[in-house]
Amino acid sequence: MEEEKKEVAVDAAAAPAAENAAAGVEGTEGAEPKRAERGGISRRGLFIGVGSTVALLGLGSLRYAGHNPLNRPPGGTDEAHLVSGCIRCERCYEACPRKVIVPAKIEDGLLGMRSPMLDFNTGNYCDFCYEENGGNPQCVAVCPTDALELPAAYTVGNPETGETGDVIIGIAEIDPRTCLAYRMTGCRDCFDACKYGAIELKDEGGANPIPYVVEDRCNGCGACQAACLSLSSGSIKSTERAIVVRPIEA
Repeated sequence: MEEEKKEVAVDAAAAPAAENAAAGVEGTEGAEPKRAERGGISRRGLFIGVGSTVALLGLGSLRYAGHNPLNRPPGGTDEAHLVSGCIRCERCYEACPRKVIVPAKIEDGLLGMRSPMLDFNTGNYCDFCYEENGGNPQCVAVCPTDALELPAAYTVGNPETGETGDVIIGIAEIDPRTCLAYRMTGCRDCFDACKYGAIELKDEGGANPIPYVVEDRCNGCGACQAACLSLSSGSIKSTERAIVVRPIEA
């Protein structure tokens, strides 16, 4: 008798719960599903959007917006090809025997940041690996993506014979306002440093001849800039040396 009473009590308690569950199912069948609440843009989405916009703007105006022309290693004068192909692996920095390849800075252009550039203010220059590798630039040889790429047939400068070659990095330019030779000091360091006859001296009637650049013979090796002492003179107020290599673009 007691077991029968317990079963009746359990059945009575379960009945209302079953009725409520059934009512809930019927209610949900006729109701519209709730829409997900709308929220503002996420921080991640904002960053992705801004980053994409910047990248697209940069790709469309690489040569114009906030991009400083740079002296590139041999095979890198095609700026768009270099920047798009370079993976910033830094192998060219390591391969350069003269350590004149350095990473570009963000102020030189956002897209080109940490891509390879030549810095002749380090006190050295590019001889196209003529002395170290017979005129086969090692930076080009180690580049895994061909971001640095030379033509199938090319000739690099030969410092022994004075041949300029057809691989041109840039053209040297002298600033008469800061050049020590124009102050009649007798300085001729850039002339002595050039192995290709790209700098000559002209007599303007003074006691000391003045250097000038023969552009057709200049391959932009940077030896003249590396040798320039203008910034070591306390009387010269400038942010760059009196002779610098200006890059060319393909």
